[in-house]
Amino acid sequence: MYAVIKDRGKQYTVRPGEAVRLDRMSTAEPGSQIEFDNVLLVADGDAVRVGQPTVDGAKVTATVLGEWKAPKLIVFKKKRRKKYRRKQGHRQLYTDVRIDGIA
Repeated sequence: MYAVIKDRGKQYTVRPGEAVRLDRMSTAEPGSQIEFDNVLLVADGDAVRVGQPTVDGAKVTATVLGEWKAPKLIVFKKKRRKKYRRKQGHRQLYTDVRIDGIA
């Protein structure tokens, strides 16, 4: 059994028991339960339900595992012979969740 959920503009394929890395959720505390109502597809064996745009009555429940930062990425811009150089770093924030069930 698996489902496709939509969370803040991105789509994720999830299965019960697996851990999924999502963009940071500022309101989610580690150990708390969250629900995803934007379920686009639910598949259980040969039975596939596709929503238009979402599947009515379908929910995915998950437990927040924690937050972490990705390794730093360096953004470097340069224009030759023009004395123009810019260096900037970026670290993306993520939230890990464990999928508990698809209903």
